[in-house]
Amino acid sequence: MRLLLLSDTHAPRFTFPSVLWPHVAAADVVVHAGDWMTVSLLDELSSRARRLIGVYGNNDGPDLRARLPLVATATLSGVRLAVVHETGPAAGREARCATRFPDTDVLVFGHSHIPWDTVAPTGLRLLNPGSPTDRRRQPHATFMTATVSAGALTQVDLHNVPR
Repeated sequence: MRLLLLSDTHAPRFTFPSVLWPHVAAADVVVHAGDWMTVSLLDELSSRARRLIGVYGNNDGPDLRARLPLVATATLSGVRLAVVHETGPAAGREARCATRFPDTDVLVFGHSHIPWDTVAPTGLRLLNPGSPTDRRRQPHATFMTATVSAGALTQVDLHNVPR
């Protein structure tokens, strides 16, 4: 199962990169960890993705909050996934998230625009794909792809969005 992991697209301030549409088409599941900013992007991703799992972020207004949860969960080929926008400061993140999401194998989050890939002592994998549009202080705008196979996350790749 192929996953596309996104967060912090901040439309319409930023245009959704056209380079991502083939990744959307190739993914079995598109995961968006919030800060969409417009319903039109949610609608377009919903119409193009085979399956979309998303949450709202701190910059998303009432129209998005009415359609998206604060936390989303799903089991994908045996992998227990949770998605949330904010996880708090980097210091202590793994322990804090392991406590908050004890029955989760993979947690996808956003907010910082900083790519993150770590594993908590409990085995919880924490992934932040960064932002494909607003790199802030990062050298590149980014997104992630991942593969789920036989009940495990078998591959995670961080991709730079070409300028």
